[in-house]
Amino acid sequence: MIPQPRPTMPAVAQRRDQPPEHAAQNDAHAPQTGGPLLAVRGLEVTVGTVRIAADLGFMLQAGERLVILGRNGAGKTTLLHTLAGMRPPARGTVELCGVPLDAMDPRRAARLRGLLPQHHLDAFPSTVLETALAGRHPHLSRWAWEGPHDERIAREALAAVGLAEFAARDVHPLSGGERQRLAIAALLTQQPLLYLLDEPLAHLDLNHQIAVLNLLTERARTDGVGIVMVLHDINLALRYADRALLLSGEGGVREGPAGQVLNAAALSRAFGHPLRELSEGESRIFVPL
Repeated sequence: MIPQPRPTMPAVAQRRDQPPEHAAQNDAHAPQTGGPLLAVRGLEVTVGTVRIAADLGFMLQAGERLVILGRNGAGKTTLLHTLAGMRPPARGTVELCGVPLDAMDPRRAARLRGLLPQHHLDAFPSTVLETALAGRHPHLSRWAWEGPHDERIAREALAAVGLAEFAARDVHPLSGGERQRLAIAALLTQQPLLYLLDEPLAHLDLNHQIAVLNLLTERARTDGVGIVMVLHDINLALRYADRALLLSGEGGVREGPAGQVLNAAALSRAFGHPLRELSEGESRIFVPL
């Protein structure tokens, strides 16, 4: 594993800073000591007659980062949505903090796991700050409004992705990269224990790609959150993943430590193009032939 550079984005507010009413909500849904955040058992995922994954099983511990890789159409988004509980599996179970996701109260699930989708729809006029504050909804009672504590969390999340000065701006004129960073800020504002991110680097320049990956790594290392993200860059996956899940596109799945799963032979088969591994010391990269 290549040594990680220091994050260039400041960390957002931690759960221990929350006032009693918010802390009580989160403590009530904290994972069992020593248990995995995410447990997948005998999972089969299908779309119509197409099998995405079969007999998939793995566990994600607090502080671990799992990257999902595979060619276009292999089913990465479908698998991620299944892990989020947005679509039922054909077979098997997904457990979040020891509880089957399909048996969990939706509000509790929304406090425990957060999803970054590929696409963001802004149907109504909204400021950047208001959009970030949407992440606080699972923590509010039905008729409650966001308070100063919620606004502080949202503003710190915006600062963490470099959008602090954009808080009062309308969301519609934002560039694609700025809108993507805002979506990540909304997810940070939600403060889940498990982050599920579908192509979080989409539309981002290289400097912002690295900054976002550093920020997510910092959250995993300091707060013990779990990270599951779909990436397209094999070398960034190798650099930032503790574990990797490689979809073959034909129902086959490889999951395990990133250094073992990501090798030239397996990646060449999965992506349908030959790759060569280059190394210098402990550093490894893959290049297409």
